[in-house]
Amino acid sequence: MTVRNDKGFTLIELIIVIIILGVLTALISGNFISSLKKGRDARRKSDLESIQKALEMYYEDKKAYPPTLSFGSILNDVALGKTYMFKVPNDPLNNYMYIYDSDGTYFELYSCIENTEDHSQGIKLPDGYTTKNCGSCGNCRYAISSPNRVIN
Repeated sequence: MTVRNDKGFTLIELIIVIIILGVLTALISGNFISSLKKGRDARRKSDLESIQKALEMYYEDKKAYPPTLSFGSILNDVALGKTYMFKVPNDPLNNYMYIYDSDGTYFELYSCIENTEDHSQGIKLPDGYTTKNCGSCGNCRYAISSPNRVIN
């Protein structure tokens, strides 16, 4: 009598395992990419809220908002010797947009939003703010402004 001593896997078993691993990888990577987008969006919202607070402090001292805002640089008033923000944040992938009224009475800040399922306050989907371009993402989709300004 012959005894078979098979200690390996069959081709079918290996193919089934590879398919299962492929499906699990696809599910995990999809959630991972979505989490990255949500994380960048949360950072954008937080950045713009921080900038808004710094601009309000500036307004309290100067009775006008600054005519320009340089993202990535300092927001200060040399004459007063005050620093409102040591580094105005940049968008993680695209551009923020700062709109200033010529008489300094209001400002608007715009940003991209990657997560198209986000419908929180300040977000305009699906087309965004069609007259505001935030760089490679196209139309800006998130806006925040001075308290005396309503963005439509």
